This record gives sequence, structure tokens and C-alpha cells, in this order.
Amino acid sequence: MAVAAELVKRIARECGFELAGIAPAEPPEDFARYEAWVADGHAGEMRYLTDRRLAVRRDVRNLLPSARSVIAVGKLYNQSSAEPGPGDAVISRYAWGADYHDLMRAGLERVVERLRAAAEIEVEFDYKICVDTAPVLERTFARLAGLGWIGKNTCLINEPLGSWFFLGEIITSLEIAPDVPPPDRCGTCSRCIDACPTDAFVDRGGTFGMAEAWAIDSRRCIAYFTIELRGAIPEEHRPAMGTHVFGCDICQDVCPWNSRAPEGDWFDDQHAAPSLDECARLSEPEFRAMFQDSALARPKYAGFLRNVAVAMGNSGLIRFREPLERLAAHADPMVAEHARWALGQFVNFEDPSRTGAV
Repeated sequence: MAVAAELVKRIARECGFELAGIAPAEPPEDFARYEAWVADGHAGEMRYLTDRRLAVRRDVRNLLPSARSVIAVGKLYNQSSAEPGPGDAVISRYAWGADYHDLMRAGLERVVERLRAAAEIEVEFDYKICVDTAPVLERTFARLAGLGWIGKNTCLINEPLGSWFFLGEIITSLEIAPDVPPPDRCGTCSRCIDACPTDAFVDRGGTFGMAEAWAIDSRRCIAYFTIELRGAIPEEHRPAMGTHVFGCDICQDVCPWNSRAPEGDWFDDQHAAPSLDECARLSEPEFRAMFQDSALARPKYAGFLRNVAVAMGNSGLIRFREPLERLAAHADPMVAEHARWALGQFVNFEDPSRTGAV
């Protein structure tokens, strides 16, 4: 039984998703782009992107054999908040509030419930909900579902609404007419590429055409360093990280399509700009309690303190010498090494009036 695409998209919007569209449950052509990205080593140490799950991403029917359609949705998480001040941590916008995985899954469950109850759908159907952690090429299916194009910053960009979106999918056995991918509208703009402080964007030489010629080498990306990397951050990249403690939004902040991006309604900003002092003082139980329902728990306690130490060293604030000395004596060797590196950065700030010493 064929199901009207507009019915599905209306239900998704009523369940709180600003974007919704339909893609066919077929192997996407740009899986080759993903394979090439992995082969070039750009996944770094993110083994969940390179192990046996790589092959699963080739076809969503590996997750649901009866799949015929993919319902792709986008949920806005853009928010305005006070800019981090001197001595504050920079936290990626998506992690300011509660963990999006649970919120997105709950919203997609509501979509399924509404579809099952719809009088227009007279058949039972199979489904699988996917939010970020499933082996699915999410941006690819969002593009195929007409939600936006994949920009040079590798984010999905929607022409009127920008790129501040969580993505999710319902793989289903329902037959739903697919949408059409929109054209690429990045044009000659290179603001995201030019703004990246660690030069993480890689020109693929036009192999895959237009904006998709660009990829991120995770091994140079601030988000990767602060969230996914479990070991030491390469010293040559630490100074360019600034005071980023979790993630990085620079390539989205400078994107012209985000200049008028509306704000979302599901998320708060309780973790928008914590003070580095406060972060450095957290015990492990306090860390777990503070971030138990937040994406900020992902780098774990030692990784979080590692990031805090680098941010303190880059801040130029001499008042951080004392907390860094404490961290330099930390039981975790990785935390201690990054704190010693951070202390070494203070020799570059000889003028107390520039360092915030008072």
C-alpha cells in the first residue's frame, strides 16, 4: 500500500520536527564518497565509522530487510545565549541542553504512533528508528529526502533555515513517494573553509562534485579532539583550539545561510558557557552528576579535564596558573601532561595587562 508523503510529513511536523522528507530505501550513490573518506584515514580513531559497521551503511536494508522508504527529519537546535567571556569554556551549541538522542528518539516514536493510528494507513508496517548512533549515512538520506544540501562545511544546509539541525530517520516498510534533493547553493563561498583555525577541511579535487568535494579530516578537527579522541591532543594543534572544551561551531557560525536561522524550541542553554575555573574543580562524581543527561559526558572525566587544561593554557589568563598546577599533579597522566603544556603557554604572555592577571 502506498502512503501519501504529505500525510507523513504533516505528522512529523506536528510531532515537532521542522524538516521532514522521504528518501528511497536504496543503496545511496555517495557511499563511495564515504568509503574514500575512510580509506584516506580521515575518520581518525573513530573505529565505529570504520569497522564492520562501515559495510552496514551501504544499504539500510541491512538494518531493516523489509525497508522501502526512509523518513528523514530535522529538529532545530539553534539558540541565542550570552557569548563566553574571558575565562569561560566554549561549548558547541548542540550540547548546551539535554542529550538530544533521547529527545529525538521520543519525537520519532510519536511519529510512528501517529502513523499507526492514521486512518489513511490500513496496513501494519515495520520500522526502525535511527538517531545518530545507528550505522546510517544520515546526511545523505536527509539530502535525498529534500531536507537540504551537504555544504562545504559538510553540514546539511536548508535554504531558509540554515544548518543547526539534529537529524533522525525512520526506516520503514511503508511505500512512500520520495522527495527530490535540492540543488547545492554554496556557490563560490568559502567562509567555513577560511575560518577553520586548524585547517581541517580537505579539498577532494572535485571528485564528488561541487560542495561535496570538501571533506573534514577529523585528525585536524577541534570537535574530534575535544569529543572523540581518547588520547593526547597533538601539540601542534593545541594553540589553535582556543578555549573550546567541547566541540566547535565555527564553520556554522560563519555560514551565510545561518545568518537568519530561527531558534529551536526543545532545548535549553544550561551548559552554554561554564567557567573554566568551575570545570577544573569538578570531581569525577560531580562531573557525572552535572553532565549525566548531557552530551558533555561523552569525552569522559579525564578527556574533559584534558580539554579544560588546554583551554586554560590558551586563555592567556595568569589566574589559571593555580588550577593548572593542581591538574599537573593529577593522577591521570594524560590530564597532567596537558596541564604542564598549558602552564608552559604562560611564558608567551609577558604583559600582565594582556593576560587578565588582575
